[in-house]
Order: sequence, then structure tokens, then C-alpha cells
Amino acid sequence: MTVLSARAVSLVLPALEAAVRAPSPHNTQPWRFEVSGDRIDVLLDPDRVLPVADPDGREARLSCGAAILNLQLALRAAGHASAVHLLPDRTRPTHLATVWLRGPCQVTPEDRAFARAITFRRSNRRPFTDRPVPMWIRHALVRAASLEGASLALLDHPAVLDGLANLLRHAEHLQSEDPAFQAELRRWTSENRHRDDGVPASAGGPRQAPGSLLALRAYPGAERRQERPYEREPLVTVLSSFTDTPLAQLRTGQAMQRVLLTGTTAGVSASFLAQPVEVGSTREALRELLGGQAYPQVVLRFGYGFAAPATPRRRPELVMRPRRPQAEGATR
Repeated sequence: MTVLSARAVSLVLPALEAAVRAPSPHNTQPWRFEVSGDRIDVLLDPDRVLPVADPDGREARLSCGAAILNLQLALRAAGHASAVHLLPDRTRPTHLATVWLRGPCQVTPEDRAFARAITFRRSNRRPFTDRPVPMWIRHALVRAASLEGASLALLDHPAVLDGLANLLRHAEHLQSEDPAFQAELRRWTSENRHRDDGVPASAGGPRQAPGSLLALRAYPGAERRQERPYEREPLVTVLSSFTDTPLAQLRTGQAMQRVLLTGTTAGVSASFLAQPVEVGSTREALRELLGGQAYPQVVLRFGYGFAAPATPRRRPELVMRPRRPQAEGATR
């Protein structure tokens, strides 16, 4: 067990509790943290990168980017500024960021709202109502992405939305027919209530009624759930980066989390439509569908629905350790 200083207990530990609430594929939680003095190093945990769904670690880096933003937002809501250096050590590919603790800062109402949203944000895989998401929220989501250097496309043109739906169905079919993918999905889906990772059965939505536009991921056991219709006119968005490097993926992960928290503070739910960006051919087809200029990283569905249950998280004490001496490559 890591021995924490009084400073870590009062400041760093609550910030890490926020960091681990970031979303991740199959709730793998692919992060580790090294803490020392006024710095927190964020590292990729290679043992939690999905070898079938995410062989190059792209989705894992997006998740770690989201955790980094949560960390900063929690520190700021506690009255402490921070500075982030992404990919600070080229000799350690798993060293994704160093977060430096800075001095006091003024806490705004927005800071407090985002800190609260970290606690309440969760993926909602259940049906949404047909109530449309207002234009001011749509604009806020687009702006949230741009603040972190990413682009959020709203698929409000019927032809583009139909194109995405076709790619989604095709990718879902390919993954449903892939024994390795299905075995990996089963490993991370469990009815064991004592697990602190993975997707519990309670987090899955009902079985989709025939004729639904979007093919949501079919988790194991979905065939036993009650069938229900989903929304007829979903708000689907695609979050993209302008390059596809590890650095761009980290930044886009920060943008993803800011978009999700913006939606949470506005009272809308979201869930991931990961299939078309997990399959190489459909990801490239989606890029062409959107104009071929940017790289699609995340597909999100927004709407209004009943509250979804939270997925479990590992305690910060289980994912942190004192900073290793050989990690001195990062500089302020």
C-alpha cells in the first residue's frame, strides 16, 4: 500500500478519485499514476489495453486524456492551479503526461459545476426520449471540443446520419462474428458485483426493437433483456482530431471529456458508439464520409433519458505509487 503524505491525502487523492472516473473502453481503466511532491505522472497501463478492440492503444490514450482533464478540473475546483506537459519523456512511451501542481487559483461557478459533473457523468446505454437536444446545447458541445483543439461534427444531415448508421451496423456485424473480439468482450463483462472494473450487466441497455436506426453494442446477455424501441431521431456526433498521433489522441481525449461534462452539466445523457472507429475499414470510411480532412476518434450519441447506473472504479490507492527515480526525464 502506498504511504501518502498529508498533502496527498488532502489534495492529490481527491483529484485522483476524479481522474479514475474517466470513461474507458469496456471500463478497462488503462491508467496508472506516480506521485511525488508537486507532480503527478500519468502512465498508460499496457496490461489494460484491449489487444483485439484497441491493438494500437488509441482508445486507451483517449481515456487517459480524459483522466488528465478530470485531474486538472478537480484540482482547480479545490482552488489549486495545475500545468500539464503531455508526452514529457520520449524514453518512456507509456509516460503520457506530467501534471504539475501550481499555486492557488480563484474557483468559478463553472469550476464547481464541472467538478460535480465528473461524479454524475456516466455512459447511458438505455433508450433516450424523442425530445430534441436544444440548439444552445449543441453549440456548447461543439465549443467544448474546440476549446481542447478538437472538432465535433453534429450529424444532423439525414444522408450523413444514414451513412454513419450503415457503418455502425457493418462494424457491429464484423465484431459480432469475430470470436477473439467476443471473447475479449466477455472477459470485461461480468455479473460479479464485487469487480471494480469491466462493464456490469446492470449497465447494459434493453434489447433494441427491430427498425432502430443505431446498432448499439450487444453485450453478453442482451438476448435475455426486454425489447424496447430507442429514439427515432438521435443526436449523433463525431469527435475528430486533425492528426492521428499519440499526442493528438491524448488531446482529443481531453476534448472528449470536456464534451461529455458539458453535456452532463446541461442535463443530457451520452453513450459511445465505438464500433465504427474500432474497425479500421469503417473508421476510414467514416473519415471519408465526413470530408476526409480529420481523423474520427469518438462517436457519441446524446439525448434525454432516465439515469443510468454507475460502472465500478478502482480506488486511487490501487492505481498510484511513488514516482520512480528513473522517471526524471520530465522537466517543468
